[in-house]
Amino acid sequence: MADLREVQRRAWANKLAKGFNVTDVPMEFGLTMEELAEAFSAWRKGKSSLGGELADVVIFLAGLAEMTGVDLDAEVERKLAVNEQRAYERLPNGTPVKASLREQLEVRHG
Repeated sequence: MADLREVQRRAWANKLAKGFNVTDVPMEFGLTMEELAEAFSAWRKGKSSLGGELADVVIFLAGLAEMTGVDLDAEVERKLAVNEQRAYERLPNGTPVKASLREQLEVRHG
């Protein structure tokens, strides 16, 4: 399996080789959202194409990251670490929300 840096490199190389968009950032955001909508539609309709549609989302995100100078691999690692340290509480309806800073400190240093 390729790591995100390799995915990002290959997605970008493919965009260059095929003459796809490599400069219009707003357009790329729109195309990425379109791919996500296609994945949602595949899931909602129970289509077997869901995996391919989700892969398209990752590929478009990787290209967008390259276009904007973001090291997606490093950012995902950083964000996973942040999320793993976050504390959540549940609202009465069951929805998880970030706990207040005071509550987070209590959880960490309890």
